[in-house]
Amino acid sequence: MKIHEYQAKALMKERGIAVPAGVMATSVDEAVTAVRQLIESTGNPVVVVKSQIHAGGRGKGRFKEHPEIGGVTVVLDGIDGGIEAAEARVRTLASQMLGSTLVTIQTGDEGKVVNRLYIEQGIDIATELYVSVVLDRSTSHNMVMASTEGGTEIEVVAEETPEKIIREEIDPAFGLVDFQARRIAYGLGLEGDAFKNGVKFLKMLTDAVVDLDTDLVEINPLVVTTDGRVMALDGKMAFEANALYRHPDVQALRDKSEEDAAEAEAEKYGLSFIKLDGSIGCMVNGAGLAMATMDIINYVGGEPANFLDVGGGAEKDQIVAAFKLITADPNVKGIFVNIFGGIMRCDTIAEGVVAAVKEVGLEVPLVVRLEGTNVELGKRIIDESGLNVVSAVDMKDGAEKIVELTR
Repeated sequence: MKIHEYQAKALMKERGIAVPAGVMATSVDEAVTAVRQLIESTGNPVVVVKSQIHAGGRGKGRFKEHPEIGGVTVVLDGIDGGIEAAEARVRTLASQMLGSTLVTIQTGDEGKVVNRLYIEQGIDIATELYVSVVLDRSTSHNMVMASTEGGTEIEVVAEETPEKIIREEIDPAFGLVDFQARRIAYGLGLEGDAFKNGVKFLKMLTDAVVDLDTDLVEINPLVVTTDGRVMALDGKMAFEANALYRHPDVQALRDKSEEDAAEAEAEKYGLSFIKLDGSIGCMVNGAGLAMATMDIINYVGGEPANFLDVGGGAEKDQIVAAFKLITADPNVKGIFVNIFGGIMRCDTIAEGVVAAVKEVGLEVPLVVRLEGTNVELGKRIIDESGLNVVSAVDMKDGAEKIVELTR
């Protein structure tokens, strides 16, 4: 689960981590009110208007409706014109940003509609850095990744200058120990007050990661101010889904409008669904079999349109829901149902497929491969349904048939 920047910074602030002052706004009037509040409370005439969407690259992104402005815009009007000038500029920006579609490197061409803004105080920046704490699933340990290349996508740094990435693995029995925090701070070139504040920042950040059960916290940029403070100028957090039951306060931060509608619908029925870019819809039971199914579709020349695991004990209504999810995708040109009946019985799948096709119709080719418990009964149900369904003898046969039919 992901949250917005302003929410991540609120969680950091609660744990003593330094962040700039800011106010979230969902309307133009709220954004304008936030300007006066920030300038009067901080004494700083500079504010920043930040679009809040679940995607990175907002600063370099552009609005479809207003390509002249970016997703993150610094307002300097208050320096010479006072609070009223800053308010006027923010009113214009907020009216352009709210309800408009922001396109970034992570959203794709379709972009995302901006419904929230974060009005934040300006900061006197001396240095921009990068730091993240990510769960390394190969070791089951959290890892700190840091770099002097703040403001740059870490993927670019890893590809072009990998030697500039500092890595420290965290032993869960001890957390980030002092010498590791100092080693990171030294590697980032921090000195004096910035060094001491950086060590403190890193310790508190890694403690927060454990406390919140995150699998990613990314701060890009982490900034050193002209007076030696170390602050999170940006904040991205993603949480381990299996640990959310321990954090009802975090669950309350969920913004479903930022999530894929099909994936949210799948969650209602206990289905694991991820939309992909291909043309062959997949309905499979078991995550491993689903991955293997997508692999073999690729192997025989096709592209899967989704990952869909109906689970080991799905009922008829779940199968119908899964079928609806697949057919709702206009890019789907064919469907491959690949089921191995262990706990899941093949006749249950067959009944669900028949019911789904009769309810939503079938306008694309459908190939079904069944194996396992009650397989003969399942095949008979489909054969006697009168549906235009192609049977497959094994997984590769099914993949080859659906790829051929979609051509």
